[in-house]
Amino acid sequence: MSEKIERLTLAKAITRGLEDAMEADRTVVMLGEDIGKLGGVYRVTEGLQARFGNRRIMDAPLGESGIIGTSIGMALRGYRPVPEIQFDGFVFPAYNQITSQLAKIHNRTDKQYTVPVTIRIPYGGVIGSVEHHSESPEALFAHTAGLRIVTPSTPHEAYWMTRKAIECPDPVIIFEPKRRYWLKGEVDFSDTSFDPFSAQVVREGTDATIVAYGPLVPVALAAAEAAVEDGRSIEVIDLRSISPLDVPTVAASVAKTGRLIVAHEAPTFGGMGGELAAAITERCFYSLQAPVIRVGGYYMPYPISRVEEEYVPDIDRILEAVDRAFDY
Repeated sequence: MSEKIERLTLAKAITRGLEDAMEADRTVVMLGEDIGKLGGVYRVTEGLQARFGNRRIMDAPLGESGIIGTSIGMALRGYRPVPEIQFDGFVFPAYNQITSQLAKIHNRTDKQYTVPVTIRIPYGGVIGSVEHHSESPEALFAHTAGLRIVTPSTPHEAYWMTRKAIECPDPVIIFEPKRRYWLKGEVDFSDTSFDPFSAQVVREGTDATIVAYGPLVPVALAAAEAAVEDGRSIEVIDLRSISPLDVPTVAASVAKTGRLIVAHEAPTFGGMGGELAAAITERCFYSLQAPVIRVGGYYMPYPISRVEEEYVPDIDRILEAVDRAFDY
């Protein structure tokens, strides 16, 4: 096992999480496109095949439906598969396997079978890539009961989400924010009580609450810091879990601050911000001093790389939403 605290990039924290999970449990196997000898597009699986062999780290054909279908079969035979979908936009050939099969087998068999499959999906934009490489499809999967969905914003979260997801008896999708793969931070390897399915207050405040997840958490924190110049104390919550949603943590914050801004890269239309806004309005109606305000991508196909920074929310767009909340 590693030293108790190390400073790693988010990508290498995932690598360490995978390595430690495979070391601890021989039923953990991995499969995906180019994850073996190449080590993955972002080198997240680099070195793992050399250590654990090609019977546990398996390069798969270019067929996402087959990757997930094979993973389901292996899970039913007692393995803990960790398939990788190379890019977010490549997941849709496997959508039927994930939503019609993986999410439903436990319930379909009257809880006789579990399918502990952990699907890794790099997601989000601002990497200067082409079409189908910068999607944020988390809401499409969150609508399907039977799946747990998490996304890290720090290396510490990335390590422990990987470990806890693989140990979980339920199917878990980890959306890895690829624009944050090179973000560095401390990982505490002794934090065994880490709960990936709960939100965390990462900055305390009294005047408004910003909720974000994955790639936008650093942006939300920067916006909260900038708001200090306007005399505003902003609380920031890292949602961490998209399904299940930790509504009580957000509700407790809103009961204190009276205002809520939800930010994510995905389009606001049909996005997770809308679900959270509805849940908080139901629970905190008499605490709210303004409507819940959503900040997200525009309702359009993801644009070409030259203008993608105009598409995803930045500090200015979040601060503009804060201003609107205070105008009521």
